[in-house]
Amino acid sequence: MPKIAIIEDDQAISQMYRIKFEAEGFSVETAENGKLGLELAETLKPDIILLDLMMPEMNGDEMLQKLRATDWGKTIPVIILTNMGEQEAPETLKDLGVRRFIVKAEMTPRQVAEMVKTELA
Repeated sequence: MPKIAIIEDDQAISQMYRIKFEAEGFSVETAENGKLGLELAETLKPDIILLDLMMPEMNGDEMLQKLRATDWGKTIPVIILTNMGEQEAPETLKDLGVRRFIVKAEMTPRQVAEMVKTELA
């Protein structure tokens, strides 16, 4: 069963994706900010991470920088899932191995799940 970490501060969105991914056969864990997300990634060692950018305590790009600085986090696939436009996102994301950039408002949970399956295939 593939493991997915959803790092998202909006609990309603986080739970919506949890329900969708569990229905698709994933094991899902969530965290509500980048600090907790980094800790979750270290303990869970997920197969893929869905990462919001705008979060309290530690934003998504800072979390991703810290993740990529570790031996265990260098290669975990990361999909950015945010409402920020790609042109507004930090330039550093390209250098940090982001697989895809998804604007939440433009994709259904089913479409996101299909993208995740494609990334893991």
